[in-house]
Amino acid sequence: MAQPATLKRSLSLFHVTFFGLACMAPLAVFTTYGIATQTSRGMLPAAYIFALLAMLFTAYSYGRMVRAYPISGSAYTYTQKSINPHLGFMVGWAMLMDYLFGPMINYLVGSLYLSLYFPNVPFSVGVIGLIVLTTLINVFGIKLATMFNTVFVIYQFLVLIVFVALSIKGIMDGMGTGTLLSAKPFFNPDVPLTSIMAGASLLCLSFLGFDAVSTLSEETKNANYVIPKAIMLVTLIGGAIFIFVSYIGHMIYPDYGSFKNPDTAAYEIIKFTGGNLLISIFAPASLVGCLASGLASHSSVTRLLYAMGRDSILPKKLFGYIHPRFKTPVFNVVLVGFLSLSALFVDLVTATSFINFGALVACTFVNLSVIAHYFVRNRRRSPKEMLLYLILPLIGAGFTIWLWTSLDIHSLMLGGIWAACGLIYLAYLTKMFTKRPPEFTFDEVERDEQIEA
Repeated sequence: MAQPATLKRSLSLFHVTFFGLACMAPLAVFTTYGIATQTSRGMLPAAYIFALLAMLFTAYSYGRMVRAYPISGSAYTYTQKSINPHLGFMVGWAMLMDYLFGPMINYLVGSLYLSLYFPNVPFSVGVIGLIVLTTLINVFGIKLATMFNTVFVIYQFLVLIVFVALSIKGIMDGMGTGTLLSAKPFFNPDVPLTSIMAGASLLCLSFLGFDAVSTLSEETKNANYVIPKAIMLVTLIGGAIFIFVSYIGHMIYPDYGSFKNPDTAAYEIIKFTGGNLLISIFAPASLVGCLASGLASHSSVTRLLYAMGRDSILPKKLFGYIHPRFKTPVFNVVLVGFLSLSALFVDLVTATSFINFGALVACTFVNLSVIAHYFVRNRRRSPKEMLLYLILPLIGAGFTIWLWTSLDIHSLMLGGIWAACGLIYLAYLTKMFTKRPPEFTFDEVERDEQIEA
């Protein structure tokens, strides 16, 4: 009897790093620029430093759990195996909020950028076109998807280089602060720390994307080494880009109080720096950024669905199926494409609320999974191990719980309703919690790899 197809390990450190950067989107620094710089009272680079430090603890925890379970499923699998299968299901259910609505936001925003070039094309046509394109690319293989993402990320880097170069030239010519070096964006005694931390709470969510790398564990060569390294690289590279670009932005345009509209502050800075020429370059790059992030997040959610399908949490014949030729969960890819059509009637605020709630649930429980797996279950309790497997993940969990305080009531209400639906489904699945949810045995992945080899 022929063995069912499985995911193929074909990705390298280079591939998964650019996948994570695509999901994070280097140009995301401009998305929240106006509101974040006003919230932090002009201390945006300092706020990014705090946000980076906060997310590094969670990135560290993801890396530790990938070493323990280098399989698809991310926080869902880690919680299921380390803490409790019922709780693992609820974390996976919450993650679906984040992962399912991630592509949707990119299609929404991408279609808005598309309308700038083709104003006569209906908004719905733009959304459907982007969904069809990313769905087809993801069907034909993760290697093809990562190749496209690499090109898209490099294009965003080039646009950032142009912006920085023009900004430096303008500063040297007397624009903005008139100087390239200043400690004021990082330390200003007139700005309270609370303002900087408030800005950081907004910016932490900009780093989400490094977690998507963990969903590629079964498609990456030497995953227990490569994935943790890629997660840290994505976090550090993304953080460095955000800090540097926000610093340059402050130096070329220090008067953050003069923005006509915080939501479009990035365009004000870009036009001030490079005029219409730079705007004509920046706008298509924003579209490309949405496409790259949508492509990556579309891939991620299909791997989460695959993991839950393989566990028989979701119908296995549909969600646990891998195409024998393309080595992709094609049914999941197409299904996510269809679900993304809800971008035609779901507004941006609602989609963002779902993402924030689901992402913070996942990050919190990945940190707690490190403690449960290493410190509690495996008794790794030497002084050094207490630091690695108790103190650091506790700090990470503390930061993510702190971020919960920044969520609006809309996010909490939608998240609560979604969690209630998941709890009802779990009660049905486990006959009112009298039996364990179905679980996938880690040894089965190793066996499948040996068969493929």
